[in-house]
Amino acid sequence: MQFKRELELAKTLAIEAGKVILEIYKTDFDVGYKEDQSPLTLADKAANDVIIPRLEEEFPGYGILSEESKDDGLRLKKDYCWIVDPLDGTKEFIKKNGEFTVNIALSYNGISILGVIYAPVLNELYYAVKDRGAFYEKDSHIEQIHVSERTEGLRALGSQSHRSHAFNELMDAKKEQVESILAVGSSLKGCMIAKGRAEIYYRFGLTSEWDTAAQQIIVEEAGGIFKQMDHSEMRYNRVNTLNEKGFYILNHTSSGLLGGLI
Repeated sequence: MQFKRELELAKTLAIEAGKVILEIYKTDFDVGYKEDQSPLTLADKAANDVIIPRLEEEFPGYGILSEESKDDGLRLKKDYCWIVDPLDGTKEFIKKNGEFTVNIALSYNGISILGVIYAPVLNELYYAVKDRGAFYEKDSHIEQIHVSERTEGLRALGSQSHRSHAFNELMDAKKEQVESILAVGSSLKGCMIAKGRAEIYYRFGLTSEWDTAAQQIIVEEAGGIFKQMDHSEMRYNRVNTLNEKGFYILNHTSSGLLGGLI
């Protein structure tokens, strides 16, 4: 399989980083803050230290963009770029609700082509490679996953820590179509839609490339839709790493929500 070595390494590193995160999760860890006032813990740094050196060693010709590493811009000259969030959902980690993940993605010429998401507390692994399908793995059980076929009684996902007024207004306006709204942390939202456990998610606020790259390819390979709010394609390994337009995830176009909710 193409990108087999990349996929196996990403899966291994996600799980190894998850083990390190869990060791810190069990302690009374300290919480610091970055310049933008987003929280930072020892677990963010420790997971980054597990992942980045191995990616550099095994794939020296690839660029790397990580939330917890200084960006020197050299990645912009590379066709392939690893995009890493060592601990997605730091706020959920701090709350100790278990809804945080390790995200590792690989982009090629701006397109996400491989993604791995591991939820340490749940011991759930999601992964996908472009044109190879999306998969779910837990306790040695592996299954290919697909988005749901629902077009009515839709299940929406909201953020645990970033619910916006715009999202609430949208859900209220479409309450006849939306059966339920469940708050979920981190990139688990994309995983839930890919696995057929929900149908829609809208994110109006700012995110970064490392928040979306892994879940995008997993959603798309499961048959779902992942677009920016203006319906344009999300691109990666950009100069500006912020996703400024927001994004949405849908199970499929026949849900009637593409034009109906935005």
